[in-house]
Amino acid sequence: MAVRMSAPAAQAQETRQRIGATIVEARSVRKTYETGAVRVDALRGIDLALEQGEMVAIMGPSGCGKTTLLNCLSGLDSLDGGEVLIEGTPLSEMSDRERTDYRARRMGFVFQFYNLMPVLTAAENVELPLLLARASGDEARRRALDALGLVGLVDRANHVPDALSGGERQRVTIARSLVNDPAIVWADEPTGDLDSENAGEIVELMRRLNVERGLTFLIVTHDIAIGRKTDRIVRMVDGEIRGEEVLGMR
Repeated sequence: MAVRMSAPAAQAQETRQRIGATIVEARSVRKTYETGAVRVDALRGIDLALEQGEMVAIMGPSGCGKTTLLNCLSGLDSLDGGEVLIEGTPLSEMSDRERTDYRARRMGFVFQFYNLMPVLTAAENVELPLLLARASGDEARRRALDALGLVGLVDRANHVPDALSGGERQRVTIARSLVNDPAIVWADEPTGDLDSENAGEIVELMRRLNVERGLTFLIVTHDIAIGRKTDRIVRMVDGEIRGEEVLGMR
């Protein structure tokens, strides 16, 4: 006789099957900012590992180092100590050009304020990274429409950002982050400019993409409702990780 698992047990099994090898690892990462006589230790020896297919929220009070950590893990910002490995390769062994190329090929970014080109349509905004990478126009448009399909916006492909709602604009941003088939998507307060209804839809979309496509997400957020939708919440205070909460068995 088949045994029917409870909902929590089924979710835990699904999570274990989805999550794989380590994709990002921080080892004793430090970052310091100096402005005149003021010295700020933004990151104080961070150790953190993200696994392929995992969805992780970084939470903590304003100024605790959440965005700095995202920028250092993704190679957008330099380190003052420690090391970050991406898919087993230390960022310190990559030149600036190699890091830029790696981000273009293997990473997607979603930010709070969309960063869409106002004169371009949704499709043109999504295909822009591919055109900059010298993909053909036909290939870029096909992949852009595929990405818009994933976020439910094919019918809005020819609309400019001003003709889209806030939630639709953030969906375009997510589509753009997916168009290069990334290994990991970094999201910095992706719902911070949205109302609660649109915010809920965006986090549900990211969760669906995580589960169905195995995408790895690291999300910086102050919203506990978003954190509760992830596999794990990492809590930061004063540039340090002070605790973690695993929301599903891994």
